[in-house]
Amino acid sequence: MTRTIVASATREIIIGFDQPFCVIGERINPTGRKKLAAEMIAGNFDTVIRDALEQAACGATMLDVNAGVTAVDPNATEPALLVQTLEIVQGLVDLPLSIDSSVTAAIEAALKVAKGRPLVNSVTGEEEKLEAILPLVKKYNVPVVAISNDETGISMDPDVRFAVAKKIVERCADFGIPAHDVVVDPLVMPIGALGDAGRQVFALLRRLREELKVNTTCGLSNISFGLPHRHGINAAFIPMVIGAGMTSAIMNPVRPQEMEAVRGANVLNGTDENCTNWIRTYKDYKPAEGGQAIAAPTQVNSPGEGNANGGRRRGGREARMARG
Repeated sequence: MTRTIVASATREIIIGFDQPFCVIGERINPTGRKKLAAEMIAGNFDTVIRDALEQAACGATMLDVNAGVTAVDPNATEPALLVQTLEIVQGLVDLPLSIDSSVTAAIEAALKVAKGRPLVNSVTGEEEKLEAILPLVKKYNVPVVAISNDETGISMDPDVRFAVAKKIVERCADFGIPAHDVVVDPLVMPIGALGDAGRQVFALLRRLREELKVNTTCGLSNISFGLPHRHGINAAFIPMVIGAGMTSAIMNPVRPQEMEAVRGANVLNGTDENCTNWIRTYKDYKPAEGGQAIAAPTQVNSPGEGNANGGRRRGGREARMARG
């Protein structure tokens, strides 16, 4: 069984087909958030701190950390800012982190200070990127997100996206990186623009699981881009994509509707043993008349809920189109 191990300084989480769905909190990312970008440039990390703590409290399994505040000379500005952001976040929460950057120097700088075993987000099928990122992945012995686009861009043909994913997995093997340390992002297209985007990704996920035997992830809210009431679409998408074989997603854990879908899918998928997390979270939950919830769950899952064992303790160590 394919298992991708990520870890903070003391907590180990397994991403796998037999594990609860891994929720990678997306909020610490200034892309599309002008206020957050301005704060980070000014050295103000109040929002970063709040987002880190809130996502952990709401049940995130991991946190994605991005410091891409500017397109102007990011090679000069991003490495130090990403390191600073990463150190703040890992000082606040005991969750594994995803180092999210398109700047090679920033990824390497972050890997030098990261505790545990972070996930590198990401590498594409472009040869230049493979040659830059994969040696770092091997050197620091960390897993990597493989995004299914290359020099030709993002293909609308799912067979092409599968071929790119296969190429990346094979190139990783050339560097001595095993398939279980490659988490493929098959690229979810907006359903409002591409009517068969859902069916495409479901079929792709089955192929990735059965043929390449890799774990998978996505920018979950891409599916609803451009539509009203996006969180309703996202919540419907979650159990379907989990059923098709997806094992993690970069998403907003602060949205109760979407986290409810994750927890429900874990119950039905058999990865919430004895319904423990569901019962703990919703045992006092009562809907009001008309179906409107009168209160949030009285107890959210622990940050380690992404592991069937609650997170085992251990020592030691953009092609996203939209975020919800």
